[in-house]
Amino acid sequence: MIDISESVMQFLLAFVVVAPLIGALAALLPAPPGLKGKSPEQAVLRHGVTVTGAVLIAAIVLALGFDHDHPSKMQATTDISWIPALDVRIHLGIDGISLPLLVLTALLTFLCALYSYFKMPPGPSPKAFVALLLVLESGTLATFAVLDLLLFFLAFEMVLIPMYFLIARWGGEGRTRAAWRFILFTLLGSVVMLLGLLLIGLKAGTFDMVALATDNGRSLTTSVQVIAVLAVGIGLAVKAPMWPLHSWLPDAHTAAPTVGSVLLAGVLLKMGTYGFVRILLPVAPHGFHAFAPYLAAFAVVGIIYGSLACLALAKRGAKGDLKRLIAYSSVGHMGFVLLGIATTTPTGVNGALFANVAHGLITGLLFFLVGALKDRTGTTDLDALALPSPDHHPSASGSAAPDHLQTGAALYGKAPRLGGLLAFGAVASLGLPGLAGFWGEMLAMFGAFRPAADLSRPAFLTFMAIAAFGTLLTAAYMLIVVRRVCMGAVPQETPELADVHTYEFAAWTPLVVLTVLAGLWPRALLGLTDPAVQQLLAGGTR
Repeated sequence: MIDISESVMQFLLAFVVVAPLIGALAALLPAPPGLKGKSPEQAVLRHGVTVTGAVLIAAIVLALGFDHDHPSKMQATTDISWIPALDVRIHLGIDGISLPLLVLTALLTFLCALYSYFKMPPGPSPKAFVALLLVLESGTLATFAVLDLLLFFLAFEMVLIPMYFLIARWGGEGRTRAAWRFILFTLLGSVVMLLGLLLIGLKAGTFDMVALATDNGRSLTTSVQVIAVLAVGIGLAVKAPMWPLHSWLPDAHTAAPTVGSVLLAGVLLKMGTYGFVRILLPVAPHGFHAFAPYLAAFAVVGIIYGSLACLALAKRGAKGDLKRLIAYSSVGHMGFVLLGIATTTPTGVNGALFANVAHGLITGLLFFLVGALKDRTGTTDLDALALPSPDHHPSASGSAAPDHLQTGAALYGKAPRLGGLLAFGAVASLGLPGLAGFWGEMLAMFGAFRPAADLSRPAFLTFMAIAAFGTLLTAAYMLIVVRRVCMGAVPQETPELADVHTYEFAAWTPLVVLTVLAGLWPRALLGLTDPAVQQLLAGGTR
């Protein structure tokens, strides 16, 4: 790692949060004559790549300058009074919990901007698209960097409008309904969450998240903690999303453009689970412990429900949408994250944070791949993707082969690199040992095996067994998808299917590499999160 002064670190963190906003304003201005290139549209898309690239570089330098010997310490902190009457401060900082999510957000947004430069989704002006993408990035980064409850709420809400318009204006079929469901669900949850945050701040006498975590709920009565956890938890659970507050997610993913789905799954869902760890666990520990068994129960129901929904969509003749299937898989994967948090143990919470990052990498890659499949075939319908051409598999009498012989779309034969990447994403998603998806789910279940002392161990052992069964269901539906889409004999007369393009290779390779590295060397991430989690659970007293 490199030695960087605290003042430079402060500047880098402020730059990471503010630069996308400035870039969004600049995107709406006319491009200077020398930078237009072939067209103004190309210029603004190049502007998006440049700004997100600069933010990613700053985030990487921030990570390199981070003191890895003391990851539990808040670093690169800025603390400026903003609204003195309410004691609201512009308080920024990062530790081992927030740093990985900050870098993940910067990486995924850059890859989305790069992908869009070559494959802009059909819709209105690229100017508005790039501006919305940058506002979305700024809000997400701010959520992981701010240390004031009201600033957290503002950043949390800041992403709603850009995501709404990305779905409503650049989405596919059913985009208007999906966009409205997304914003209504999240806004209603956020109203309740704001009341809970205000209750915490007013009763404790401060909105400062570091001071509240150090206080560890001592200035809040148990009844106030219970009410606050219920109110704040509902808002966070909608964004996570937790069953049964998840119903906005499949529609939003199905209708969203490719980059919208990548960012929605890769970073927006993490804002909810991050809030559980950063706010509720340390600030209202007694209230959280009261709800922990219920959170775990909802989490494991979500794991099974998401997996069964995916199995139903993967079945032949179900007219299942591949994007919708991956969206439902996110409900199951985020169930493991919530289960880990509910254990309130260092093992479980570390597993939840690891699973957060792994899900962002793997599901981001899967949505990129499904978007590429749709670009090539014009559909994400599994039956249409997996059904060979009518003249394929003739029987001895010359008629079409029976349905059970039509084994797959033969992506391995038509576009082997694309098929191989899809299979890689699937096995990573099902938690194959050696890839990133394995460690988070395993640690979450280990946490449930031995939960915190004041939680019922028999109940959590039951939750662990149900979650373990969910991993088997995940393997089942992912392997069915691979069989149906990738395997099978290539028909002699079949339309050409382009394999991976250079720009796609550039956008997807970092996700593949990081998925492998995190799977083979989990200590790189756990070494960051564990000391910070230990301190957070101890109330900042270690």
